[in-house]
Amino acid sequence: MEPEFWLDRWARNQIGFHLAEVNPYLQRHWPSLGLAHGAQVLVPLCGKSLDLIWLASLGHRVLGVELSEQAVQAFFSEQGLQPRMARHGAFTVYRASSIEVWCGDFFALDAEALADCTALYDRAALIALPPLLRARYTEHLNQVLRPGCEGLLITLDYDQALKAGPPFAVAHDEVQVLLGSHWTVDVLEERDILDESWKFVQDGVTRLDERAYRLTRI
Repeated sequence: MEPEFWLDRWARNQIGFHLAEVNPYLQRHWPSLGLAHGAQVLVPLCGKSLDLIWLASLGHRVLGVELSEQAVQAFFSEQGLQPRMARHGAFTVYRASSIEVWCGDFFALDAEALADCTALYDRAALIALPPLLRARYTEHLNQVLRPGCEGLLITLDYDQALKAGPPFAVAHDEVQVLLGSHWTVDVLEERDILDESWKFVQDGVTRLDERAYRLTRI
């Protein structure tokens, strides 16, 4: 999947993946990670998510990464924030208070840029990527995040033959294969949300499992 796909989705305002509220799994399970006040949280493919504001409200420093400059600018504008802008390698970095969003290609991030990150929040990155990019994405996480990093991952699982992604189906076994050699992976919650997802019902999907995982980098 090429970057132009996502840039076009934002340009056309086809952003059904954007939630107009803070993610409920984040609110329920994030406190269980036990992070210190001021911990820096990496949020890949963050879009204009309200989750960034919620994490910052807990006293975290938030580092989002987003390809679409339109999404980044919309986030700061809609939140009434006036960001400072700077260049950092291949990225344009927008900063306001304890939130910074790096606009550019996630795969251009290096370990130095994330040296202070001790937490990961992935609600919309892994499920946004087709299989080969999922493997590349998780391998990159392994390279840039250090041992001891705590994370919350949210996935969807359904019969991919019945509906094309994104969001893509990521089965529990695949999560274990992608992350199990570098992270401990524990299921915190699992729900069938098909009744809440009419687009999936219309496409003939018969099961739509949403899972929240706690991750710990080892």
